[in-house]
Amino acid sequence: MPVLTKDPTLGDLLKYELNGNYTREVVTLKGGTNYPLGAVLGRITASGIYRFSPAATVTGDEGAESAVAVLIEAVDATAGDRSGLVVARGPAIVSKGALVFDASVDQPAEIAAKHAELSAAGVVPRDTA
Repeated sequence: MPVLTKDPTLGDLLKYELNGNYTREVVTLKGGTNYPLGAVLGRITASGIYRFSPAATVTGDEGAESAVAVLIEAVDATAGDRSGLVVARGPAIVSKGALVFDASVDQPAEIAAKHAELSAAGVVPRDTA
């Protein structure tokens, strides 16, 4: 019997938000990447553009190492900068299992740090069904 898989949906990621008019923002995503639903993003201080939040500072992308938002739609920005919808402030609850991190965030302590950074913005990652 073949195994069927389904891409994650907004319902898999976003478990609670008080008011979408307050918690959500349209942001510009840095080109060169295909961003999946649930991407954990940081904001580049110099430009205000968002990208995957890396584990450490990346030269030219300073500021992005702090996780400040979660992308709530998949965005293909491989051809250049694109707009995307994020949860940028709370109160909101997101599923830990649906979050997608930068490849450099691969240790439990780094993942826990990203969870804490999101929580500071009011976007609380939780173990949810």
